[in-house]
Amino acid sequence: MNLEDHLGDIIGKARVAANVSCQAAAAAAGLAVDEFSALEETGKVAKPPDFEALAAKIGLHGKKLAGIAGGWLPAVRDLGVWRELRQITTAGPSYRVNCYLVWDEVTREAALFDTGFDAQPIFDLLEQNQLQLKHLFITHTHADHVAALEPVRSRFPKAKLHLSAKAAPLNQRNRANDFIHLGSLRITNRDTPGHAEDGVTYVIGTWPEDAPNVAVVGDAIFAGSMGGARELADLAKQRIRDQIFSLPPDTLICPGHGPVTTVGEEKANNPFFI
Repeated sequence: MNLEDHLGDIIGKARVAANVSCQAAAAAAGLAVDEFSALEETGKVAKPPDFEALAAKIGLHGKKLAGIAGGWLPAVRDLGVWRELRQITTAGPSYRVNCYLVWDEVTREAALFDTGFDAQPIFDLLEQNQLQLKHLFITHTHADHVAALEPVRSRFPKAKLHLSAKAAPLNQRNRANDFIHLGSLRITNRDTPGHAEDGVTYVIGTWPEDAPNVAVVGDAIFAGSMGGARELADLAKQRIRDQIFSLPPDTLICPGHGPVTTVGEEKANNPFFI
């Protein structure tokens, strides 16, 4: 699976968050303005930019940015290590979104993290594995992550909804010290606003055979990038450092878009973190 953000997307997000003009960024990169605009648009440019100077101007890590330009990808992960974890990717009008299904292998109780655009693949997995959907966790309420919420809730009206939206009823709203048992699995939450006001990361632990923790992060962070946060970019990055990068390095990061990655890989390779 390709990265969610190409080189130009990463540069554009950082430039906007840093409030740097195209002209100033182009000058730092050693490119003409039209060359720089093409780089942001396509992720490609005939003339290599000065990554170190550009990165310093817009708040990125130069060597990590050059690594993205060189084709860095996270290692391919065998999700079979976690056995009862599935990534479900559905397509909307112009892009794709991930949701995740986990379950306990003994009780067959399942939890869904976001819904994506289409409920049918979720229903198929539940039926194929003879699962009972007990919980529905929402990482944030942007439309692509909850597009199939209505059909899922209609099919499973007793599944408990968990989210951090301020408008949510109190009995559905995440609390700081909550933990949910799903059979032998344990699910906790950590606030990760920035991209979305109600952004939250769910950490799933106590997997069979001591498999690493899993962090379902929504759009807080992607492999090699992060969700757009504009004026809240500093808040978003600080919450990622505090709430996600504080997890063990082998923690599997399951983002809302693009491939899975790990805490260790993002600390070493994500250019948003200097």
